[in-house]
Amino acid sequence: RKMSTPKSVTYSSTRGCSTQKHISFRDVVMRGLAHDRGLFVPDSFPTVTLDEIESWRFLSYSDLAVEVISKYVMEDQIPKETLRDIVSRSCAAFRSDEVTPLVEIDGHWVLELFHGPTFAFKDVALQMLGNFFEYFLQTGSNDGHLTILGATSGDTGSAAIYGLRGKKGVDCVILFPHGRVSAIQERQMTTVPDSNIHCVAVDGTFDDCQDIVKASFGDAEFRERVKLGAVNSINWCRVLAQTTYYFWSYLRVTDKYPNEVKASNGVNFSVPTGNFGDILAGYYAKKMGLPVGKLIVATNENDILHRFFSKGEYHRYDINKSISPSMDICVSSNFERYLYHLAGDDPTTLSSWMKAFESTGQLTITGKKLEIAQADFLSARADTSMTLSTIKEYHEKHDYMLCPHSAVGVSAIQQLKEINHSTVCLATAHEAKFPDACSMAVKPLPTPPVELSSLKDMKTRSSRCPNDAKVVQAFVEARIKERVDAEEGGVVSDGTEDGGASSMKKLVTMAIVIGAIAVAAQVLMKRR
Repeated sequence: RKMSTPKSVTYSSTRGCSTQKHISFRDVVMRGLAHDRGLFVPDSFPTVTLDEIESWRFLSYSDLAVEVISKYVMEDQIPKETLRDIVSRSCAAFRSDEVTPLVEIDGHWVLELFHGPTFAFKDVALQMLGNFFEYFLQTGSNDGHLTILGATSGDTGSAAIYGLRGKKGVDCVILFPHGRVSAIQERQMTTVPDSNIHCVAVDGTFDDCQDIVKASFGDAEFRERVKLGAVNSINWCRVLAQTTYYFWSYLRVTDKYPNEVKASNGVNFSVPTGNFGDILAGYYAKKMGLPVGKLIVATNENDILHRFFSKGEYHRYDINKSISPSMDICVSSNFERYLYHLAGDDPTTLSSWMKAFESTGQLTITGKKLEIAQADFLSARADTSMTLSTIKEYHEKHDYMLCPHSAVGVSAIQQLKEINHSTVCLATAHEAKFPDACSMAVKPLPTPPVELSSLKDMKTRSSRCPNDAKVVQAFVEARIKERVDAEEGGVVSDGTEDGGASSMKKLVTMAIVIGAIAVAAQVLMKRR
């Protein structure tokens, strides 16, 4: 009798709409956000045994990642050899053979997630996501076209751009808050010349940018017209890809300290947290059966998550501009996935919670539910002075530089007295991306990598938009039309801007587009 082929995990929206249930991996990746404004979560979690994890001990990072991802994504979605090729090409973009090496410092571990093209942890997932998009477009999805609309507080934008630049059929529009990302982060985005990349400085905060993205996904006509997709951590593929380095870390820590890890009931992870996607990947790895001990949510002054895990108060406050801008978030978009599980995987309860939060800016959890949350996660808050103190201490005592986000994670384990051989701090970015912040603690700064120091001499290209979803949507459609017209006319960008005529054509086009946006903005203002 013929054996039936194992089926891939399917996904349903946290908000429970009947048309957004049991969706395939392909469609979830292409869709990004569910059409009922919920987030996709797995209908079931595959399990791994300790024996199986042990059998992965001597695999390369790439081969380990294939084993973890193929627990969710089977042959009915992507042939295993194709999956191996996608993951292998993604990992080849990293400067380290180990992809995410671990180093031991001061009696604990640091997981270095900054060896990818843009020197930030998001490269791990976004290199993979770009290659998944490419494969799905080549094999029938969306009639071969996808428009990515993403919001960035600093690192997602450049990582998305480097994952999607030059990809056939993909237009990538990245919104960032004007004046609220570091100069290097902005240059990493705006120096990429490929014609399918469009960077937009929005007059507002990161949360405003994120609201524009969510509003655009909620606009069914616009969403279908431009074939909208997401690169933010609302996209399930981002979270899935990030689970891989939790498995890698467990194996590397237990290479050296198997007995200590056993005694502490698993490996502890301290994660600098903004949008909650990175630590959620650790939570899901634990759900799969990885021996994870404590999961520590480390926040800066924008501490909505620390307040939740301390007191059950998920209350929205205004953003404090800090030295760790990628964590300057007052609403964590991925947190809805965890709240769904806290609600007992009940979309009705979750929807009522989110509706109340969206109307009042407050959600309060008490009693048994709060106890469950506090058992799932510990939390700590590090303000600017604590963060700078940690950067200074690690440089002076250990000759090791932490970025202002990674230092928040290290400060958290100091505060919670979790410095031990079983604890891993996630280092989410290279310190050279944040020279202004780091120079407040360390002078002179170490020499930055040439890939970052050379950015200051490169041409930049970006646009400016008001904080208005309709204006941004008009901009998106204008840029797609401009690129398609240019390609149909035989003017295809080769990723360079060395011709005077080419540069002039782009400048003229930019002026036309910005003029159109200005007119649209004036019309909208008059209507109001």
